[in-house]
Amino acid sequence: MSAEITHKQYHEYLLTRSRLGHLYRSYVLYPKVVRYLEGRTLDVGCGIGDLCLFRENTVGCDVNPYNVNHCKERGVKEAYLIEDGFPFPEKAFDSVLLDNVLEHLEEPSIVLDEVRRVLKDGGRFVVGVPGEKGYASDPDHKVFYDKEGLRALMKSYGFREETTFCTPVDLKFLSKKLRQYCLYGVYVKDDSI
Repeated sequence: MSAEITHKQYHEYLLTRSRLGHLYRSYVLYPKVVRYLEGRTLDVGCGIGDLCLFRENTVGCDVNPYNVNHCKERGVKEAYLIEDGFPFPEKAFDSVLLDNVLEHLEEPSIVLDEVRRVLKDGGRFVVGVPGEKGYASDPDHKVFYDKEGLRALMKSYGFREETTFCTPVDLKFLSKKLRQYCLYGVYVKDDSI
C-alpha cells in the first residue's frame, strides 16, 4: 500500500461501492468467476468480504486489518489477517482467487510463492486484473498486466493456463472505456512447468 493511502482510507474507499456495483458483482461477475473455483477456496485480498459471503466454503485473507474486522462483522466465519505469509498450512486449498490484487504489487513473488504453497497440486488459481481504465483509476496500482504479461508471469511460477475471459464481456475496446472491465486468467498448479 502506498504511503499516501492508509489501511483505514483504503477500507473506507472499498465501502463506497454503489448499489449498482454490488448488483454487478452479485449477478454478473461472481457467477462467472465461481464456476472456476473448486472445493475449499482462498480469496486473497478479500476486501470487505463480498465473495466470501457469496460463495460457501470460501476463506478470506487480507493485509488490511480494517477489512478483516469488517468481514467478521458481516458474518464471514473465516477471515484472516496476512502478516508474515499466509496463515495456512501447505496444500490447504483446492482453489485460490486473487481478484484485483496483483496490480497493487510491485514485486508479486511473496504472494505468488504463498499461493503455490497453500494450493493443492492440480488446484486452480484464478487471477483478475483491471483493464486500462480501471488500472488508471486507482493511484495505488503499480503494475499493468495484459493477457500475455499475465500468462508469462503465471508460467514463471509454475501455473499452466487453462483459459482466460473478460468481464463484463470480452470486447477489448472496453478496456479503455469501462472501469469495471477486467481480464481473468484461470491457471492450474503444474509442477511439470
